[in-house]
Amino acid sequence: MRIHPRLTLACVAGALALAAGTLFAQASGLTRVLVGKGDVSVPGREAVVARVEVAPGAKAGRHTHPGDEISYVMEGEALLLIDGQPPRPVKAGESFVIPAGVVHDAHNVGSAPIKLVGVYVVEKGKPLASPAP
Repeated sequence: MRIHPRLTLACVAGALALAAGTLFAQASGLTRVLVGKGDVSVPGREAVVARVEVAPGAKAGRHTHPGDEISYVMEGEALLLIDGQPPRPVKAGESFVIPAGVVHDAHNVGSAPIKLVGVYVVEKGKPLASPAP
């Protein structure tokens, strides 16, 4: 059976788009890898679960989410900067919640990567994160 070259190209393009959808990068030194998502009880929203890592000395970059972020720090330490709040150190074993639309950043102040599990309850169809000024 012969496969048409355009069909092959379309399949490859689709696979690349799917792979790109699982890896989110906002700033140099930050990676967000999608590990799961599913519907929640709130119409028009979904939960997105991601593994997040910020390299030593790196900053996540000021950004927002179209829904709430609930994160658990698995390894490392960082300085969490949430607009309207004093800077807050976070380290392994701690968690934090950031409400929808609130501008925030994280600075890895340690010598090892900070690794988080982030759960985002967000509006369907919107980007998981958007840069903020």
